[in-house]
Amino acid sequence: MKLFVLTKKSKEEILIDRLKKNDSIAQKELYDLFSKKMLSICRSYIKDIHFAEDCMINGFCKVYHHIQKFQNKGSFEGWVRRIMVNECLTFLRANKTLIYVDDVRGFNDDFDEDDENEELNFNVQEVLDQLAEPYRLVFNLYVLEDYSHQEISEMLNISLSTSKTQLFRAKAKLKEIVLLQKKKRNEKEG
Repeated sequence: MKLFVLTKKSKEEILIDRLKKNDSIAQKELYDLFSKKMLSICRSYIKDIHFAEDCMINGFCKVYHHIQKFQNKGSFEGWVRRIMVNECLTFLRANKTLIYVDDVRGFNDDFDEDDENEELNFNVQEVLDQLAEPYRLVFNLYVLEDYSHQEISEMLNISLSTSKTQLFRAKAKLKEIVLLQKKKRNEKEG
């Protein structure tokens, strides 16, 4: 005797089914559900808010266009996020704003012990905006998106050592920015 188990579809699965039927109301629901988070992701790659918004909108168009390719394996939000990141990378490549340098001399990657234990208050987006685009791009892909240096080097068509160098430099620059903000805050308080 075969038993058939009926499972209740989640709201996300129902939304995906509606998206696959090209339901414009479902497209608006998806946009409303994810737009703030996806814009934040785009902003972490692209400094100019208007270009970041353009990338996000183009990314949503690609989501709608390629929704049939989503196999319900893994996170839907992760799939959408990956499309947004790829859209940002496409934009950056098209605008040829990236220059990579392999030299790592003169950088110190270690924070002082006192700095590690002290609570630092700062706006992450403001700090990321101060990084040069190549640094920000590799930092975001490695730290925020959890790509390996091998994957980053293939995505950006750069060498493995360049990916590592850009991350190293991004961390050094972030340290410099955060310590400068800390110093300014201490001067105001004291």
